This record gives sequence, structure tokens and C-alpha cells, in this order.
Amino acid sequence: MTLSQRRSGQASLPLLVAVTMTGTVALHIFVPALAAAAADLGTTPVAAQLTITLYLVGLACGQLVYGPLSDRFGRRPVLIAGLSLYLAGLLLAIPAPSIEVLILARVMQSLGACSALVLGRAMVRDVSTAADAARKIAILTMAMTLTPALAPAIGGLINGALGWRAVFVVLAAVVAGLGALVVLTLPETNRRPMALPGVAAVAGAYLRLMQAPAYRAYVVAGACAGTSLYAFLAVAPFLLVDRLGRSTQEVGLDCLIVVAGMVLGSGIAGRLAGRVPIRRAAKVGNGICLAAALALLVVDRTGQLTVVTLLAPLVLYAVGIGLLGPNAVAGLMNVDPHAAGSASSLYGFMQMAFGALFTLAVASWHDGSAMPVAATLLSAALVAAFALRRV
Repeated sequence: MTLSQRRSGQASLPLLVAVTMTGTVALHIFVPALAAAAADLGTTPVAAQLTITLYLVGLACGQLVYGPLSDRFGRRPVLIAGLSLYLAGLLLAIPAPSIEVLILARVMQSLGACSALVLGRAMVRDVSTAADAARKIAILTMAMTLTPALAPAIGGLINGALGWRAVFVVLAAVVAGLGALVVLTLPETNRRPMALPGVAAVAGAYLRLMQAPAYRAYVVAGACAGTSLYAFLAVAPFLLVDRLGRSTQEVGLDCLIVVAGMVLGSGIAGRLAGRVPIRRAAKVGNGICLAAALALLVVDRTGQLTVVTLLAPLVLYAVGIGLLGPNAVAGLMNVDPHAAGSASSLYGFMQMAFGALFTLAVASWHDGSAMPVAATLLSAALVAAFALRRV
């Protein structure tokens, strides 16, 4: 891409997809290494799970800042700053001597990585028409589901071969390479920068968005869809290894199988975009989630829990998420296209805040059964169903 092309604001969708995928890769790639890190640092599983929960808290809080900043200063410079912080957190995690330092590094990673989530979505909206937004966001979401699908498997292989610290070494190299690509090729897509408002004005803008019934409904449904599966991922190493006798490498593959359902669901969402109303497609996806969560609950309560009976309902639930998520995001981003950055920030905050609650719930409740996961997924699907009734 030439300099004149870069200045023209004609960003390619593949580049935006790559940027957005980067936002959650550090969350998922470390999941299979949780048990190994806990043993090496001499800490408890609960403390180790804080590296997941607090990562989600960082993703939630940081996203409230990046949207307004990018509306004022542009998407590109804000993204470059966020990726730099992301890389610094990865480098700090590599030699971490204690769980406290590792948690600090994870928070730094999340505060930097969330810039990719916010600005990737905003840039897609910047270069899309309202009619085309659902299709492109479905493509974006389908690509993003490859991250939680592939990252745990890759993390499990790296951890098994080189140890948990090598996971951060590999990821640091990837983020550094992507950061260089952003600096050299990413154009500015925000062609109408706005004055930077004060804290009260930012809060007011968020409040106005939440006062719109459609935005409020879609943001809650999307938040439930986007992170409810983290309830399983957070305890997967302990549930699959301790209860079902799987190896670390197999845990990564099991997570890949589950999240592959999201790829399928997102693919269906992309095909339905423009043919089926957003609200109807979202409700169908949520119905699939409800049925899958109930099936998992029955499996656990009847004592039939095996690797197959655990993964099958989770894959079905993931298909529902893949269908619900892109439609919810398309719906909320179309409420006010001129405030795409703020809309994306608020959605990201809600999404990751819900995710932190989900992971904290299962981590605190974890008793070796699938009951905490099933109950959390069912609760998320019920909340989403109630929200969609308000559209």
C-alpha cells in the first residue's frame, strides 16, 4: 500500500480482521497453560484463574477510553499506542517470578489489547454502509472466532513442548510483527474527527446510547453471547484434566472443537445477512443457546458426564453464539453510525464485564462438575432472551 493510499482511508477488511483478532488472542492462548503456571509459581488454581478474570476486567475498562480517544485523534495513532502497551505486558510476563507479577502483566496486556477490539470494529463500521455492516461484521466475527478456536490448541502445544513462558514469547513476536504492519500499512478511517469531550460528556454520550431501546437490547444480548462461553474456557483445564483425565494438549484441542461451533454459527450469520432480519436471526441463535445449556445441565445432573457429552452441548451452544453475536453487534452499531467509536467502546465494556462475571462465578463455584458451567450458560442465554424481547 502506497502512502497516498494509506492517507485515503481505504483500509482493507483482511487487515481490520487481523487487528481485531489480536485483541483476545492473549486471553485464549494462555488457557491450557493455567495449570502449569500455577504449579510453577506455587499458587492455587483460583489465583491462577485471576489471570483470566482480571484480563477480562482490563479489556472491559480499557475499551471505555479507546473509543472516544479514537473519535477525536483518529483510529490509527490510538491503535498503535494500544498495541505498544500490549507488547510491553507480554514482555513483562515472560520472566514473571510470581503470580502477582504475572497478574500485573496480564492486566497490562488486556489494557493494550482492548484497543484492537474497539478500533477494529469501529474501522469496519467507518468503511461500511449501514446495509453492508451486518455482512462485514459477520465476516469479522467469524474470523475472530478462529482466535479462541485455534489459540488454546496452539497454547497447549507450546506449553507441552516449551513450557508456559514460551506462550508469551511466541505471542510477543506475533504482536510485534502485527504492530509493524499497522505502522507501515494501516490507513486512517476516521474522516470526521470530533472534539474530545470531558468525562461528563463521555458519560453522557454513553448514557444516550443506553437510553436507546434498540442499543440497550442488542448490547446486553451481544455481551451475553460474546463472553458467556468463557465460563467454560476458564475452568476447562481443571474440569477436563482433573475430572475427565485429559492431557494438557488434549485440552487445547477440546477447546478448539467447542469454539469451532462459533465459526459455523458466524458463517451461517454471514449467509443470512440481508436475507433475514437482524432481530429474527439473533433470536434463533439465542434459542439454540438455551437448548444447549439445558442439555448440558441435564447431562451433569443425570451423572452422564463424559468428554463427548460435555463437548456436544458446548459445540451447539457455540453455534448459537456465532449466530447471535454478529447480528447483535450489527444492530447496536447501526443505532448511531456517527458515534461508532463510542458505541463499540460501550459494547466492549459490557461484553468483557459480563465475561469477567461469568468466569468469576464458575471459578468461585467450581466443584469438579459441569453444573457451574451449565448454570452460567443458561443464565446468560435467559438474560439475552429477555433483552431481545425489548427490541
